[in-house]
Amino acid sequence: MGTSFLSSEEYDELAHRHYDAGEYDEALHVLREGLAQYPESVLLQVGLGYTRVAREEYAWARQCFERALELDPEYEDAWVGLGESLLKFGKVDEALECFARIDEMGLADDLELGLTVGRALYREGLFTDARARFSALSAAHPDSAELAAARGYTLHALGDDLGARRELRRAVRLDGELHEARIYLSHLLHDRGDQRGALTELEQVPPEEHWDTLSLWRYIELKSQLDGVADDDAWFLPWRERLEELDAEPDEIDHLLAEVEASFEGAVDEGAQAALELSAQMDFIMKILGAPPAEAAAVKPAPHRVRTAEGSVFEGSWDEIVAGMRDSCGEPTITLSSFMRRAARQIRERTGTDVPFHSAEAFLKAGARMGLLHIEE
Repeated sequence: MGTSFLSSEEYDELAHRHYDAGEYDEALHVLREGLAQYPESVLLQVGLGYTRVAREEYAWARQCFERALELDPEYEDAWVGLGESLLKFGKVDEALECFARIDEMGLADDLELGLTVGRALYREGLFTDARARFSALSAAHPDSAELAAARGYTLHALGDDLGARRELRRAVRLDGELHEARIYLSHLLHDRGDQRGALTELEQVPPEEHWDTLSLWRYIELKSQLDGVADDDAWFLPWRERLEELDAEPDEIDHLLAEVEASFEGAVDEGAQAALELSAQMDFIMKILGAPPAEAAAVKPAPHRVRTAEGSVFEGSWDEIVAGMRDSCGEPTITLSSFMRRAARQIRERTGTDVPFHSAEAFLKAGARMGLLHIEE
């Protein structure tokens, strides 16, 4: 069906459907077509900006948001988008000024805007600023489970595990189906030594709602130890089936995507990418995977050397380095692809950034560009 007679709002709705489905190329095409007909549409300019953000085209995204603000200086979503884009280039003070404009417009208590701003700050490792934003919102929205969970994640990143557990408990009380928050809480309880509490939380998460193998294996282990259910009991069948789904080898489409990702490895602007994420994210990933604090990993010397944010050093081939990271987490039996897939999923959930995981070299180099680790060679 042609789109020649659509209104700007209809173009925006169509682009949103593509965006929500992860079809960013299609969304981009629709928005460009819409802007060709409605060049003064602030709505479409902002939509184009966020689509550029999703495609990690931050310089173009910034231009879109600046153009939107030229058309309407009071458009709050454009100020938020511009702030997000500026953070990607390390312009923290300018980004905070953009977010402050939201408050000056009387929208400091807007839940959706506040969550967007707080999460953007969190992704860039600005945890103190994120906590301040979430805490201010909490007074106006005490019943928001999403907000409580976001505050819990931030408190954990700041080292306040007690506060994090309290907020995550509140989140799952407010919304019993907020499974990500419940799994996160179970990990914190397990780290604290409260195995029964960790199991109690995991028991309330259906197998299909698990997106990493650690929580599945942990449930099986705790259920066996604490309740005496045999490891090969039929009770665990749904959990083992889910494990097989997550551990499944990548299909041909995955391989093709990996090749495309690899082909662009050398074409990335290292200077711009260096500001994407901060090293505290790797600390979160290693904690959530249950990695013990290690000064270094005993891997045989080879051409490559990698140092993680917490100071662990790994040497060897790319595969050997990833294997060392996996082993330091205490799970040497899982495959490298499963380990990288799980870590990539956790990074995406916390930062919104996709990391290639079908190649150890691509996986590590992407982590280095994001500031999660340093390649010393």
